[in-house]
Amino acid sequence: MRTVHGWLQDTAGGLPRRFWYLWAGTLINRLGSFVLVFLAIYLTQERGFSASQAGLVIGLWGVGGAVGTTVGGTLTDRWGRRPTLLVAHLGAATMMLALGLARPLWAVALGALLLGTFAEAARPAFGAMMIDVVPEKDRLRAFSLNYWAINLGFACAAVLAGFAAQAGYLLLFVVDAITTLVTALIIFIRVGETRRAASPTAKGAPAPAGALRTILSDPIYLGFVALNLFSALVFLQHISMLPIAMGDSGLTPATYGSVIALNGVLIVVGQLFVPRLIRGRSRSHVLALAAVVMGVGFGLTAFAEAAWFYGLTVLIWTVGEMLNSPSNATLVAELSPAALRGRYQGVFSLSWQIAGASAPILGGLVREHIGNSALWLGCAAIGGLMAVAHLISGPARERRATMLRRPAEPAVPLTDVRPPVPQAAEPAATAPTEPIGTVEPARAS
Repeated sequence: MRTVHGWLQDTAGGLPRRFWYLWAGTLINRLGSFVLVFLAIYLTQERGFSASQAGLVIGLWGVGGAVGTTVGGTLTDRWGRRPTLLVAHLGAATMMLALGLARPLWAVALGALLLGTFAEAARPAFGAMMIDVVPEKDRLRAFSLNYWAINLGFACAAVLAGFAAQAGYLLLFVVDAITTLVTALIIFIRVGETRRAASPTAKGAPAPAGALRTILSDPIYLGFVALNLFSALVFLQHISMLPIAMGDSGLTPATYGSVIALNGVLIVVGQLFVPRLIRGRSRSHVLALAAVVMGVGFGLTAFAEAAWFYGLTVLIWTVGEMLNSPSNATLVAELSPAALRGRYQGVFSLSWQIAGASAPILGGLVREHIGNSALWLGCAAIGGLMAVAHLISGPARERRATMLRRPAEPAVPLTDVRPPVPQAAEPAATAPTEPIGTVEPARAS
C-alpha cells in the first residue's frame, strides 16, 4: 500500500490547483469529443458525400485551425489566456451545433472552417496557461497527466459515439457542444488569468514587438515544428483514411469506434508510467524511437483486413504516440521564451492545423491514384526519416532549451526528467487540460 501511495504522489502530487481545474475541463470536454472522430464516416455514409468531398471538408477544418492558432497565439499574449480560451470555447460550441444542422456541401464546408477556427484558437492559450501555472520541474508529469485525461475521455467517447450515432448523428454534435460549454464554465468560474504572473513583461506591458520575426529567425524551433508537421501528417491518417480503409474491408462504424478506442485505452493504462520509462534517457533518442514505432504501426495497416489486425496496428502506433507526446510537450515549453509563449504555442499548433488540412487530402489522393498499401507504407517511410532527423537535430535543441531556462530555477539535466517527490507543504496537485475538439493532438495532440 505504501508503494502505491508513493507512486501516486510521484505521479500526481504537488501540482498547482489551477492545473487540476484545467485537467477536469479537459476530461469533461474529451468525454464528448464525438464529432471529429466520426466526421469522415458521417460525411460519406450519412450525408452521401464522396471520399474526396469528405477530405475537403476535413481539410477545411484544418485550414480554419491554422487561422485559429495564429490568431489565438497573438490574443493569448496580448489579450490574455483566460478570455481567449472562453471566446474560443463559446464560439466552438456554437459552430458545433451549426455544423450538425448544415445540409448543403457549401454550408457543411463553411461550418467546418469556422469550427476549426474557434476550436483551435484555444490551443495556444491553454498551452501557455499550463506552462504559466506548472513549475518547470513538474511539467513532464503534468503534460503526461493531461495527455492521460485526454485519452481517457477519447477512449470513452470513441465507443459511446459509435452507439450514439445509431440514435442519430445530430446527437454527436449536441453532446460535443454541451461538454465544450461545461469546459468554458469551469474556466470562467475557477481559473483566473495567468499571463501577468508568468510573463517578465507582467505589469500590463504587451509582448515585445516583432514577435513573428523573432520566431521566423529561430531555425532550431522551426525545425522542431517541421518535424512535428510530418509526424502529424502520419498520425492524422487515423481520423481521415483509417475509417475509410476499414469501411472498404467491410467493417462497421461501431467496429471502427471500438478499434480506435484501443488507442485511448492503452494510453489510459500505460501513460502514467511513461515518465518513469523515459527517465534518464535522451529526449532525441526517445523521439526517434517514437517515430520508428509509429511508422511501423501505420505501415502494417497496409496488410490489415480483419478487425483484430486493425486493432493490433492501433496498439503499435499508440506506443509511439505515448513516447512522443511528453517529450514533445516539454520541448515546446522549454524552447518558448516566456514573453512569447502564446505565439510560440500558436506556431507549434499551426503545424497540427496544416497537417489537419493536408493529411486527409494527401491521404485521399494517394489512396485514389497509387493505392491503399502505398499510403500506409509511405507512412512507415516517413517515420524512419523522422527518426534520423531527430537524432541529428536533437543536440542543438537541448542546448537552446538550456540557454532559455530561467536562472532562478535549478538546473536539471534535460535528459534526466525525474518526477520530484512533493513536500508536505506543496500545493495540491493539478494537471493540464486540452481545449476543445483537438486532434492531438489534439489530442492530440
